[in-house]
Amino acid sequence: MSGRAGIKEDGTKEEGSPSEHLLFGGPLLHDTGWNTHEDAYLEMSLWAMARSLPRLVASTIRLAHRADRRALWAVGCAEVLHGVTQAVGLVAVNHVLAAVLAAGPLAGRLHAAVPALIWVAVTSLVGALAMSASTAGTGSLEPKVERVATETYLERVIRVELEAIEDEEFHRLLDSAQYGASGARRMIRYCTAVIGALVSFAAAAGVLTVLHPVLLPLLLLMTLPRSWAALRNSRTRYASFQRWAQHARAGRLLSQTLIRTDPAPEIRVHDVGPFLLTHFRKMSESAEEEQTRLARSAARTRLIASALTGVATLVTYLALGGLLLTGVMALSVAGTAVLATRSGAASLTTLILQVNSLYEEACYVMDLERLCGEATKRAIPVGGLPVPARPKAIHFEDVTFTYPGSAEGGRPALKGVTLGIPTGKIVALVGENGSGKTTLVKLLAGLYRPDGGSVRWDGVDAGALDRAQLFSRFAMVSQDFHRWPLTARMNVAIGRTDRPLDEERIEAAARYAGADEVIEELPRGWNTLLSRGYKGGHQISGGQWQKMGIARARYRDADILIVDEPTSALDARAELDVFEQIRRLAETGQTILLITHRLASVRHADLIHVLEKGSLRESGTFEELMDRGPAGIFHSLYELQRKQFTDDGAAVPGRRRPTDAAQGA
Repeated sequence: MSGRAGIKEDGTKEEGSPSEHLLFGGPLLHDTGWNTHEDAYLEMSLWAMARSLPRLVASTIRLAHRADRRALWAVGCAEVLHGVTQAVGLVAVNHVLAAVLAAGPLAGRLHAAVPALIWVAVTSLVGALAMSASTAGTGSLEPKVERVATETYLERVIRVELEAIEDEEFHRLLDSAQYGASGARRMIRYCTAVIGALVSFAAAAGVLTVLHPVLLPLLLLMTLPRSWAALRNSRTRYASFQRWAQHARAGRLLSQTLIRTDPAPEIRVHDVGPFLLTHFRKMSESAEEEQTRLARSAARTRLIASALTGVATLVTYLALGGLLLTGVMALSVAGTAVLATRSGAASLTTLILQVNSLYEEACYVMDLERLCGEATKRAIPVGGLPVPARPKAIHFEDVTFTYPGSAEGGRPALKGVTLGIPTGKIVALVGENGSGKTTLVKLLAGLYRPDGGSVRWDGVDAGALDRAQLFSRFAMVSQDFHRWPLTARMNVAIGRTDRPLDEERIEAAARYAGADEVIEELPRGWNTLLSRGYKGGHQISGGQWQKMGIARARYRDADILIVDEPTSALDARAELDVFEQIRRLAETGQTILLITHRLASVRHADLIHVLEKGSLRESGTFEELMDRGPAGIFHSLYELQRKQFTDDGAAVPGRRRPTDAAQGA
């Protein structure tokens, strides 16, 4: 089953592994050209990174301030205090060396060094306490910042148009933004380290400048090679992440599919597990090759940087030796300079590495910010005209719609559809798969906007209506409605979360849908978690789920109920009960829009619209459509279905006649 995936017609190899082509239809590696940032990270230099430092730190501080301002102040004060203690400690060490190396009796020199030694001890203790406070504050801030960052993009994503959620480019950005939420958490740690290293370096640099001005440039020279290496390796990792993001997501999809409960029966009966595991391994091996490439590249870069750092260190210590031999610098000062140089080099190296890490994480956080910007642009508009309280009818006028992302020249899902939906009636949409029934109801509910034409509520264009009000008028029960991994109670109550939970209404909705019998059989009743894989979780059948879905729609109590294949998982008796419930709803004034393949079920509909390949072909009552005879589409489809349940001797594809069975015996 491996096929020739990944091989072009001319025999040359296509980009991407055979598993990508076989399972996902093509390579999952992407050019990062779509992902742009201000001062693009992949072109970032050391100087540009240094210039970006204030903006990055300010962005992190704003995020931390939103999460926990008290913890932020504690961390900031602790880092500043730690840097001050380092500077005071270096000065104290210089006094100790000066006292010990001075002329005179040893006892006198040691006695003179005692005050400075006490200062060294005190600054070390205070520095340790400051570091402890900083660590505690950072640990408190990190999870809060990740939560705030996650909420920042989630609260925008849940309000975007449906077409944005279904858009590939938006999802690629969403992948990176999700990493950006955890990146924001890591930014706190890196930002704390940056502030600490910056203060420590400033302390060491100040001491070196006082000791001799030439020492500071030498200190900077020692750290440049490692800084260059860190920046180069970080840029390479970020570029790799962007290129391999969807490949990694696809690999996780395969691994998660193997352990999920829904596909578990088919995986075992069809023995799909070894097949998926094989392709998971192949895709993982492709990713491993990329990681090996990154590791080798990083090793080469670090080797070069280490060699250059060694040369710079040798030059620094030769300069110190020269200053000492020429008498420009005293021995005690030289000793302090060595300590300050080592401290400053360590602080500056840490500073560059942490700034580099900070910027790397900030790129993902910038993706998060970019996602928020895109989500804002593609958000469902707020406000608009009020939706008519009791419209007489909703009209589609010459409506055309093509799904975003469809291939150029692809067939529209709807084209030139004009029809009416009288309110307070049962209106059925029928037609074969792909005829446009579900697309039409999504346009009706405001989930999509027409490419051409309009949907009008008593003459008012739906595009000008308040979308929130529009959504509130609808309840939906579809054959693929979401099965929430929540309690049975919440699976019904989630139909109306804008109101306080009403136990009486929940139970009434369950009785209406026949879901009360389902609840009685559950081990913990309404409190049963309807999801296996969790403690106390329980799984119910497809038919039972459909009753829960109908109860959810009933609890929502909306003006218009869209019912898409409501009985696909029900037995014959339950199916009759559901359609009887639907008729009773219409009697109370609720508008029912019914989508079904079972044409006998629409006999009591007030109006039937027949769609075919995105166009409206027929409209009328059941009797009117049947009176058209074999020339009518509805009549032909109805007769085809009727013959499947009769023994009139007609040949039905895929079905043997009783006489055939007898002859075969």
